[in-house]
Amino acid sequence: MIRTCFAGAALAVSGLALAADLQPIKDAGPYVPSPQSVVADMLRYADVGPNDYLIDLGSGDGRIVLTAAKVFGARGFGVEIKDDLVKKSNEAAKNEGLADRVKFMKQDLFKTDMSQATVITMYLLPDTVNLLKDKFLAELKPGTRIVSHDYPLTGWIPEKYVQMDLEDKVQISGVTTTLIYLYVVPANVAGRWSAQMPPALAKQPATLSLKQQLTRVSGSLRLDGKDVALEDVKLRGDQLSFRLAGRKATFSGVVKGKSIEGLVDGKTPWSATLGG
Repeated sequence: MIRTCFAGAALAVSGLALAADLQPIKDAGPYVPSPQSVVADMLRYADVGPNDYLIDLGSGDGRIVLTAAKVFGARGFGVEIKDDLVKKSNEAAKNEGLADRVKFMKQDLFKTDMSQATVITMYLLPDTVNLLKDKFLAELKPGTRIVSHDYPLTGWIPEKYVQMDLEDKVQISGVTTTLIYLYVVPANVAGRWSAQMPPALAKQPATLSLKQQLTRVSGSLRLDGKDVALEDVKLRGDQLSFRLAGRKATFSGVVKGKSIEGLVDGKTPWSATLGG
């Protein structure tokens, strides 16, 4: 869903709703659907496909979830606090033959289990977007894509950022400017890792030390008693890569909880264990 006056769902998340019935304390304005072209762009930039499970936060009339299912083949559900919009969305899913793949629920965003999502979409007030950051990191799997319309996640580096002018937005926000932010939830890699390196690189067990601020990662690798700084460190979801200062070798690896398994220059195995 995308909302213009951001009533209902945004208020529920920001704590301005009654816990018992999820009704906003005051009317934040009428619901106005955003242009369908923005919906399509959000899903396209997130590379939504048949293997995805999408959760739309503040689903309104259901258009994001319905489009994700009908056009892109995804499954998922929408969270909304207005009864009439939840009812309308579920009826639309039934009428379009999508009820077996999507559903809509009246629910508090902060109490919604997001752990099965591979894609999150939202169009919420800026403070609401940022109140969700800790929940995203706690519940979403590394690699989950988050698409936010108009408002960024403060401190996160977007994987993609698109700005466009759209006349249909004037009646919604008073300006043509439309922003789409795509983020990818990073794995947690901070700490000291006991690393097994190819014999050509190290004769003794190595230590990989990583510091992390969301997707920003830095660190060093201790090889045979000497610390070598990491360069060109990249973390996208559970995919980690880096080079060693002064050396041509490129390391790539997949983070699996407390282990990393990968290749040097795409052919020689290396691995690491957190705290090992």
